[in-house]
Amino acid sequence: MAFFTYTFVCHALIVGVFVSICAALLGVNLVLKKYSMIGDGLSHVGFGALAFAAAANLAPLPVAIIIVVASAFLLMLLSGNGRIKGDAAIALISAGALAIGVVFVSLSGTNINLNSYMFGSILSLTAEDVWLSAVLSLAVVFVYIIMYPRIFAVTFDENFAKATGIRTKFYNILMAVLTTVTVVMGMRLMGALLISSLIIFPSVSSMQIFSNYKKVVIFSVIISVVCFICGFYASDSLSTPTGATVVCVNILAFFICFIFRKTKNLFGKRH
Repeated sequence: MAFFTYTFVCHALIVGVFVSICAALLGVNLVLKKYSMIGDGLSHVGFGALAFAAAANLAPLPVAIIIVVASAFLLMLLSGNGRIKGDAAIALISAGALAIGVVFVSLSGTNINLNSYMFGSILSLTAEDVWLSAVLSLAVVFVYIIMYPRIFAVTFDENFAKATGIRTKFYNILMAVLTTVTVVMGMRLMGALLISSLIIFPSVSSMQIFSNYKKVVIFSVIISVVCFICGFYASDSLSTPTGATVVCVNILAFFICFIFRKTKNLFGKRH
């Protein structure tokens, strides 16, 4: 229990749980729509934004959210262009933003530890970050719950949803913005290279066991939060980086769910 008496530990735990919940909720929709790599692309943009904010001595989270939200709109605009496919648009924006961020830090001449942005650091979170993350996370969950029926429709059959009068383009942009907010919140803790794992792993793990959409979403949230808490505590016990340890726990959870499904199918065929 002495581990949780440190202020920075409590900050990281609170932010991590909030981000895990948001990432799991959005991850199911992104994986089903084959947009799972959008989190990885936006995290690279977030790295460039955080590097710019740090070099310019500006508040990191607000600056990063503004820049990454603008990039999300640009990404949706490029994806809508018939000549540039979704994966190509993600690659263009993510690689470009990552390179610009590194170059800007190099030219600024400031002493910035890029490792904390690439792989995360629990020491980088402040009380202001915790409050901002809490408010944004509650906003993401609230919007998701309110828009749940339409998000569900757009996820499974976008053409049918459009035919029924649902503004599919608006909801695609909404999902991109919510993902952006989640990615930026988690980057300080997980890092630009690892934050997308919180979006992908819990969702894919949950899909190994359940086929019902609502059950997949609920179990994905449970897996995400449990894996984060276990990984967070294990990182202290093993003296390993928090973000990487959380990802390793998520990998273990995926293989457990995968083996469970295979075993269940095997016994099901025998009986």
